[in-house]
Amino acid sequence: MGDWWREFPEMDRETLVALRKALDGGYREFSRSYGAEIEAFFDPLLYFLVWFEKLLLATPWWLVIIVLCGFAWMASRSWKIILGTVIAFLLIGWFGMWEDTMRTMSIIIVCTLIAIALGVPIGILMARSGRTQAVVTPVLDVMQTMPAFVYLIPVVMLLGIGKVPGVIAVVIYAIPPVIRLTNLGIRLVDRDVMEAADSFGASPWQRLVRVQVPLAMPTIMAGINQTIMMALAMVVIASMIGVKGLGQPVLKSITNQYFTLGLLNGLAIVALAIVFDRISQAYGRRMQAYRERLEG
Repeated sequence: MGDWWREFPEMDRETLVALRKALDGGYREFSRSYGAEIEAFFDPLLYFLVWFEKLLLATPWWLVIIVLCGFAWMASRSWKIILGTVIAFLLIGWFGMWEDTMRTMSIIIVCTLIAIALGVPIGILMARSGRTQAVVTPVLDVMQTMPAFVYLIPVVMLLGIGKVPGVIAVVIYAIPPVIRLTNLGIRLVDRDVMEAADSFGASPWQRLVRVQVPLAMPTIMAGINQTIMMALAMVVIASMIGVKGLGQPVLKSITNQYFTLGLLNGLAIVALAIVFDRISQAYGRRMQAYRERLEG
């Protein structure tokens, strides 16, 4: 009874090897034939990444902190979060991790913006079409269960190492939450509210932009929050393919057993995660309060 699986026919070893060689050869041929065109397609993204990283590195530390505090105030209206942001970034600078933190921030911000630009429309499309949801949901399941290292293999084979492959890998890894929660948020909008919008003669676009998205914003913000956290979790892995930032010192500390170096840079990643998490959660709570006032 315990060996029931042995009754299933196994694929012949030679057939399996031939299948693997055919797939590997096909992907290599594809990368050789279209790799240059694909790299050229991503050149604008590379230029923007380089420009944005240089901008953060060239900006005075005090101005960066002021801008971050401004965003924190607009999102949260909380002096505690602003104080925590100031303390976190002052400690990062004091321990000599400012430049790596700015490089990591540039990658995380760009990856989050790309994930939002792609994920929110896909989530809206899933909410409006059952067929789209049936197709996209299994893909998201695979993306969320696939080991993070696996994302690096096809991207590196196609584009080599550098910033753009790292951004693509991070976006693929981090985008599922914003897609799922956008879909969920749109679907949870009260039907009575939608019927009221229809009674006022709102077009489908007006219903989406003025009713559904604002009411779904707390749930969408929860998805964005999770996307930021997953992007930060991918920083160390992305450093293996040349993405500069806090991940590279952590990787160096692993290979050379530098305990303090790894601990400090790991704590800097944690500090970034806490700051972004508190800001996005506070904004989500404000949106939830606004939604309750609208529904009330």
